[in-house]
Amino acid sequence: MAIKTEDVRNGILTQLDALSSPLDPIAPSTAIILAAGHGKRIRSETSKMLHEIWGRPTVVRVADAARQGLGPEANQIIVVGIQALDVARAAGRRERRAFAYQAEQIGTGDAVRVGLNASPNGEGNVYVFPGDMGLLTGAAVSAFREQFESQDADMMVLTGIYEGDPADNSYGRILRVPERDESGQPLEDAGQVIEIKNQADILALPDDAPYEVEHRGRVYRFTRQALIETREFNTSVYAFKGPPLKAHIDELTAENAQGEIYFTDLIRLFNQRGLVVRDAQAADNDVALAFNVKSVLKQMQAIARRQVYERIKDIITIQDEEDFYIADEVVAQVEEMDGDGVPVDIFIGQGAWVGPGVRLSRGVHIGHRSVLDGNIVLGRGVQVRENVLLSTFAHQTMKIGDFSEVLEGDILKGNLEVGSRTRIESRVNITGSDEYPARIGNCVTIKGTSYLFGSVVEDDLLIEHSVLIRKRAERVVKKDGSIQPIRYVLPQPEGLDSIQNL
Repeated sequence: MAIKTEDVRNGILTQLDALSSPLDPIAPSTAIILAAGHGKRIRSETSKMLHEIWGRPTVVRVADAARQGLGPEANQIIVVGIQALDVARAAGRRERRAFAYQAEQIGTGDAVRVGLNASPNGEGNVYVFPGDMGLLTGAAVSAFREQFESQDADMMVLTGIYEGDPADNSYGRILRVPERDESGQPLEDAGQVIEIKNQADILALPDDAPYEVEHRGRVYRFTRQALIETREFNTSVYAFKGPPLKAHIDELTAENAQGEIYFTDLIRLFNQRGLVVRDAQAADNDVALAFNVKSVLKQMQAIARRQVYERIKDIITIQDEEDFYIADEVVAQVEEMDGDGVPVDIFIGQGAWVGPGVRLSRGVHIGHRSVLDGNIVLGRGVQVRENVLLSTFAHQTMKIGDFSEVLEGDILKGNLEVGSRTRIESRVNITGSDEYPARIGNCVTIKGTSYLFGSVVEDDLLIEHSVLIRKRAERVVKKDGSIQPIRYVLPQPEGLDSIQNL
């Protein structure tokens, strides 16, 4: 029997409800984050909202910026649609965060309406953010909030200035009242925002007739080319007083080239109703970037990398500023270490990848192309050389003690602890599981393509060309006072009866 669409939808709603937290009915503000679309132009099976910028999904970055900028007392509603559960799980359950489901993607206006319907508060201010604006910061949101709260406005739009070729500008253009009318006389309403004209609608205009729009009893005319060349664009970040937004959002229609309900039409609608519409320009155009195509996503990734480099370039040594990754949490930890006034002396090689769960100490060296992924704690002066992989599952922890070395091509995984001044030479593989954690003592040397799983190695041992699976390697002192090395320890072969001479 075919599965009914309604049954699928009900299953999604149940799971979204489980991921949602209660909202505060008297919260001073609510953030609505639009994350329902797939993003066809990104040409990926993965939702656009799950594409990562500097190691984190863009929707998570926007949600975090909104929470930082509006404060922890604000409600947050994330509107999901395509790949709804994947997006919701990526964002995760948080206090005062709920997920609203847009069953059919018929425009941003409908998406905001879905979000409003999930809000228990009709009086507080409402802030709207696009989920693909992954360079947005808490500071930018806070500045926008302060501007809105300090002005007598029913609506405010955040704008940016497009710096590239206007023909490549896919953003909606900001239409303002000109400084002077057609006869050259100054206009009283000069500079006021009339409306936002989306690119698709601009391109659909005829070349031989001006676009006419009425604003407060006066008609203004714009040529198609003048609209294309308008550099001020809509960032799709808005602020509203809650009551007028709820009162008028149902008046939006789909009368446009795309046949969608544009949220941008609220500017014209608010102007027609005599409500006050104001604007604020982003202090940094980078935070206003959003992506529809892979090339812009790559550009945003490069901006994020540059921002991180600028923050820590004089604290640690980064071998190649164009090729490295250090998670935001680790960057914050490095800055905190630097605040102590003691040199940090950390080196990050070309192409090194340092994930969010990593804890660094002073004097750590991470060689080129090495990957540290998971809950990994590196002691003082630890040397991780080239092409090393250190990784854990989310519930596991790896610790490497002071002044230990992990050399080229080593793979260390899982529940694992390495003591101080231990040397793990090239091409060694060590794994610890939940049931069988691996424990390597102090001043140990492991070399020669050895493999250890779930084993315990006592202090001062040399292990060479050996495979130890769930073994304890004891420190045995010989009569001459030297320590017995462990070499060529291999398990008994299995499956010999399956092998025959040719």
